[in-house]
Parts: sequence; structure tokens; C-alpha cells
Amino acid sequence: VQFVESGGGLVQAGGSLRLSCAASGSTFSINAVGWYRQAPGKQRELVARIRDAGDSTNYADSVKGRFTISRDNATNTVYLQMNSLKPEDTAVYYCNTVPLDVFSWGQGTQVTVSS
Repeated sequence: VQFVESGGGLVQAGGSLRLSCAASGSTFSINAVGWYRQAPGKQRELVARIRDAGDSTNYADSVKGRFTISRDNATNTVYLQMNSLKPEDTAVYYCNTVPLDVFSWGQGTQVTVSS
């Protein structure tokens, strides 16, 4: 499966962004998809996950209540709506399967939140 992320940018603290992730390839094999992020000097972390049917979502404590993950199976696209952004949300955001597939990492999209 291949993923292409988009929608990142520079935003002030308290602002919002909506990230998109387009999947292609063997998408029928996907069970769950997640948004991961990697901040400078830190390990990549899973911040949100959604099951294939879209009926189950999970969030890291650091983004709970601010981020919303959703998916459109008709277009093989997964979204991450990010509200009330904080400077600590600054990172490169990626999507991948859950559990992750090391061969499916895309280029990611940079999110920068200024204080």
C-alpha cells in the first residue's frame, strides 16, 4: 500500500488544519489506518487510528478532544482534522497502516504551529 499525505502548513497556536492521506495499491488489505507524527529529535508516534469500517477510533492522550480522524472508503482517503493546535503539535505527519508497514511510509506533510 502507498500513502500520499497533504494539507500541512504553518498555522498559529489555536488554529486548525485538515490533513488528507490518499491510499493506493492493495487497499483491500487494510484493516486500520493511523496518523503518525515525528517531531524533531523525537521518535515517531501514533496519534490517531481508525478501523476499516470507520466505527472505531482511538487517539493519543496528547491530541484527544482536539483531533478527529475520519475516512472515506469510496476514495481511499483518510483525514485528520486538527483543532486548537499547539506548538508541541509541530511535526511531520504521516499515515500508515496499524500495525505499521515499514514499506508504506510516504513523504509526510509538515505541520508547524507558531506560538
